[in-house]
Amino acid sequence: MSAGWTRKIDNTTLMTSVLSGSARDALIADLSTAIGERCSTNPTQIEHHSHGESWHAAGAPDVVVFPATTEEVAAIVRIATRHGAPIVPFGVGSSLEGHVNALHGGVSLDCSRMNRVLRVSADDLDCDVEAGVTHRQLNKALANTGVAFWVDPGADATIGGMAATRASGTTAVRYGTMRDVVLGMTVVLADGRIIRTGGRARKSSSGYDLTRLFVGSEGTLGVITELTLRLFGLPEAVSAAVCQFETMEGAVRTAMTTIQLGIPVARLELLDELQIEAVNKYSKLSYPPKPTLFFEFHGTSAAAVTEHAGTAQEIAAEQGGSGFEWASTPEDRTRLWQARHNAFYASIALRPGAKPWTTDVCVPISRLAECILDTRRDVQASSLIAPLMGHVGDGNFHFVFVLDPDNPAELAEATAINARLVKRAQAMGGTCSGEHGVGIGKMDYLHAEHGDALDVMRAIKRALDPDNLMNPGKMFTASPR
Repeated sequence: MSAGWTRKIDNTTLMTSVLSGSARDALIADLSTAIGERCSTNPTQIEHHSHGESWHAAGAPDVVVFPATTEEVAAIVRIATRHGAPIVPFGVGSSLEGHVNALHGGVSLDCSRMNRVLRVSADDLDCDVEAGVTHRQLNKALANTGVAFWVDPGADATIGGMAATRASGTTAVRYGTMRDVVLGMTVVLADGRIIRTGGRARKSSSGYDLTRLFVGSEGTLGVITELTLRLFGLPEAVSAAVCQFETMEGAVRTAMTTIQLGIPVARLELLDELQIEAVNKYSKLSYPPKPTLFFEFHGTSAAAVTEHAGTAQEIAAEQGGSGFEWASTPEDRTRLWQARHNAFYASIALRPGAKPWTTDVCVPISRLAECILDTRRDVQASSLIAPLMGHVGDGNFHFVFVLDPDNPAELAEATAINARLVKRAQAMGGTCSGEHGVGIGKMDYLHAEHGDALDVMRAIKRALDPDNLMNPGKMFTASPR
C-alpha cells in the first residue's frame, strides 16, 4: 500500500487513508458510476462508519457504499481492488473490538440494504437470508411459522456481522453459536469472485469446510452476502427465573453445578452487584444489589420445565440462593430478558460520556469460579468502574470497564487487568475471546493461544487476499511481527 494522506473529520475522528487524493477521487468516481447515489462521502456517513461501540480509536473510510445485491458487492470489490483501496464490511456498527474501524481508509461496505429474508422452510428447519437482515428482523419474519432463530447476541446485530465475528449470546448454552447454525453462505472474495460454501444438508463429508473458515473471519477473507441458517422449533413450555445470592462464589458454583449435572437450561446469565445496580437504574427495576443468576428453561411440556427448574432451585438453595422470582408469562420474560440485554448500555450509563472496554474470556466450566473470583479481586483493588455480566452456562463472562479513553492512567490500569485476565484464562485452557472476536483489541493475545497455527492463518489470508485489502489491520498483522 502506498503512502496516503490524513485529514480531520471532526474533533475525534481522523481519516488516515492509504490512497492519494487523486486515487481517492478516481475510486469515488468509479463507485458512483457503478451504484449512483448509494456511494456517499457525506461527513455524517463517514463519521458513522468510522467506529463501532468500543473504545478503540475511530478510523474513517474514504467513501461509504450501500450495495443492494451480491452482484453489486462483487462489482464494488473489483473496483476497490483495482484502485488498491481497503474494503471494510459494515453491518449496524455494534461490534466491540474495532472490526468496522477503517484504519487505512478505503471503502466502508454497508450491507444494511441487503436485508431480505429469501426463503423459510419450517419443515426443514432452515432459511436463507441476506447479510443485512438483523436478528430481530429475522425472528419477526419467522413469527407464526413455529420456528425461531435462537442465536441472541443482545444487540440487534446483522446476521452477516454475527457470522463474521462468530457471535453467540445468552442462548448459546442450549442452541449453540453462529459456528453451529450457519449451514452455508455466499461470499465475495477479494478478486470479486462469488462463491457458495456449504448447503442445506445437516452433514457433509465433501471437501474442505469453507463455511467454518469464513464464520469468524471478520471480513479479512471476503464479504459475506447471503447465509443459510439452521432454525429450531419453538418449545412447548418456557419459564424464566431470577435468583439472588449472598456471595459471588455461590452464584458461580450454582451455574457450574447446573451445567455439570446436565440440566437443560436455555439461558444462564450472571450479573454482579454493580451490574444489578446499573440494570435497576437503566431498566427501572428494583432487585436487591446482590450477585444474581437469570435462568430460562425450555421444554416439551410444562411438567418437564417445572422439573428442571425445581432441580436448579435446589442447587441454588444449597449455595445460598434465595428468592426465586418466576416469570412464566411472555410479557414477564420479555421484560426480564430485555433488562439483561440492556445491561451493556446500563453499564455505560453509570458514567455518562465514558466509553466501554468489554473483556470477553471463556474458560472450561470447571475453572469458571476461580477465573471470575481472581479477576474480581483484581478489579476491586483498582480504581475502575467495572460491572460483571456473563453467559456462565458456557464459561463466558465479561467485565465492562467504563472509562475515559483520554485518561492514560485509566487505560493503563484497564490494560493491565485485562492482560492478567486473558493470561489467566489461557492458562486454564480458555480463550481471549468467547464471542466478540479479535478485531483490533485481541490481536496481541493470538500467538499465545494459537502458536504456529497463526502462521497457517496468515497463509490462508495471503492466498485469498494477496494484496491485504480485506479489512486490513484486523485479527493479525499480515506478516509475523
